[in-house]
Amino acid sequence: MTTITVEELKSRLDAGEEIHLLDVREDYERAEFNIGGAHITMGQIQALQLEDIDDWKDEEIIIYCRSGNRSGIAGQYIEQFGFKNTVNLLGGMMAWIKKFENK
Repeated sequence: MTTITVEELKSRLDAGEEIHLLDVREDYERAEFNIGGAHITMGQIQALQLEDIDDWKDEEIIIYCRSGNRSGIAGQYIEQFGFKNTVNLLGGMMAWIKKFENK
């Protein structure tokens, strides 16, 4: 697994790059704020409910959560099931909001 900063991700999104985003937070967290992408909670990942992203196995997947901890665990977990290019968003939505939303 590799990592990406919020600045790097925003730059890629702003450039219109097609990116596979995976939000592993709970429903209520996603409802508060999100940057898009597939939504599969950590519990669903642990239960191997990965059919929504199965076709991403050979693609880069940028995984995010609230702080970067769950997304790091999720990335390591799905790598065990054949996902080859997982990327953890450092600092998660807390870092994103601090950098871009509190202006």
